[in-house]
Amino acid sequence: MKKLILMLCAVGLSGAAFAAGGEVNIVPKPLSVTLRQGTFRVTPQTEIAVEEKNAELKRAAEIFSEAVAPVVGGEMKTGKQGAIDVRIDPALEAEAYTLEVAPSGISVRGGSAQGAFYGLQSLRQMIVDGEGSVPAVRIEDKPYFGYRGGMLDPCRHFWTIDEVKEYIDILAMHKMNRFHWHLTEDQGWRIEIKRYPELTRVGSMRKETLFGQYMHSNEYDKTPYGGYYTQKEIREVVAYAAERFITVIPEIELPGHAVAALASYPWLGCKGEGYEVRTTWGVSTEVYCPGKETTFEFLQNVLEEVLELFPSKYIHIGGDECPKDSWKECPLCQQRIRQEGLKDEFELQSYTIRRVEKWLREHGREIIGWDEILEGGVSKTATVMSWRGSKGGIAAAKAGNHVIMTPNTHCYLDYYQTKDPVYEPQGIGGFLPVSRVYKLDPYDQLTPEERPYILGVQANLWTEYIATFAHVKHMLLPRLAAVAEVGWAYDRKDFEDFSHRMQSLRKSYDAAGLNYATYFFDGKDE
Repeated sequence: MKKLILMLCAVGLSGAAFAAGGEVNIVPKPLSVTLRQGTFRVTPQTEIAVEEKNAELKRAAEIFSEAVAPVVGGEMKTGKQGAIDVRIDPALEAEAYTLEVAPSGISVRGGSAQGAFYGLQSLRQMIVDGEGSVPAVRIEDKPYFGYRGGMLDPCRHFWTIDEVKEYIDILAMHKMNRFHWHLTEDQGWRIEIKRYPELTRVGSMRKETLFGQYMHSNEYDKTPYGGYYTQKEIREVVAYAAERFITVIPEIELPGHAVAALASYPWLGCKGEGYEVRTTWGVSTEVYCPGKETTFEFLQNVLEEVLELFPSKYIHIGGDECPKDSWKECPLCQQRIRQEGLKDEFELQSYTIRRVEKWLREHGREIIGWDEILEGGVSKTATVMSWRGSKGGIAAAKAGNHVIMTPNTHCYLDYYQTKDPVYEPQGIGGFLPVSRVYKLDPYDQLTPEERPYILGVQANLWTEYIATFAHVKHMLLPRLAAVAEVGWAYDRKDFEDFSHRMQSLRKSYDAAGLNYATYFFDGKDE
């Protein structure tokens, strides 16, 4: 009897191991997964077949090989023939892919090189999860939303080119396709503009930085802080992102959050003197002066160089948190209000946004602005990024504007991750666990007719209280995975299932050497 029990236990354990080995736990969740019999083992001797003339596809295969090399024991070669066959299938949508694994080999088909890249990201997760052994399966997959983004702020704290590339790598492994790069702020101007060298000579440096929380501290570190990206470096980042099928969207803030520019060229402000790069956080009342034609000349000249660096269809122009104090006291701003027949300073902001948008549209680009651009009226061609909750995005969609949902209630990853953050690194405040991120509903309160105006979702990472890149990753992961699943798999979300699959994605984080917050995995984020 004892021997029988032992035999049954052995059979049971064997079955459990087979079941675990046969699971496919991909994040974000695929559209369709059909398990089959058998496995395929990936080794350094496994070759990847790609169309040699398709440089994008070849590079996608190389990036995949580099990513799995630590797990399988070395990089795989690419060539005309191989057990992993990667090709384009024009019958598929551009971002869609199919992935078939059989004991004899693996087939990845993408509607474009981008779709194939996403198929390889799924295969990467499976290889890591199985330590090189991949279960036989057929996967059919495509994203729900076309816009799936992540924003990084290098203005409050600066990130090197290598760190920015690592951020892009993290977005890519989550099948995100937009990198929103916040490049100008009160606390630092981070992009080289050759026509205006003072922007980086003066505007990229602050004399010191606030210690502790903005609302409770008046202590400073007395240490100069700065940095900026040369145009050569920016081109390098744009090209690096493009290899991973990520479009870089630059943000040039206006008319507020402009103190670094005003410190560089004081004539850009209403009072014209006395500015210095902001050393604390929060919102400054010192903003661009739209009463002066020279302000618009400056903005157009800056944007002219920006357009040469970024091929993105969209240019983010900010538009948020712009106090009107200086405009109320400025004779030139008041004159502008009268001349243009504007009702008040809110309409003056709208005038500024519309004028910059008109110039950008004449140059073949479109604007994205934070939801404050709705105040005072906005053109139908502006895309609204809803950050103060979902209210602005709902209003914009109902009015017929395109919207990217990035509400602070679900997408601000500088918020704390536990209810009792005493053991967490510093955050800006709030409480945003993975479960709440996952509950984001981009279609909240919208009718079926209004839903097409929602382009997608984005995670935002502001860095007032994040001074190291290890801290960036701690705040980003694993919450970015929840945003990614909302964007890719909105129509098939299931938090319990997501939580199970995340145990496998965690292995990919480990294999890539990424540090991340463990609260969600430890059950300590609620």
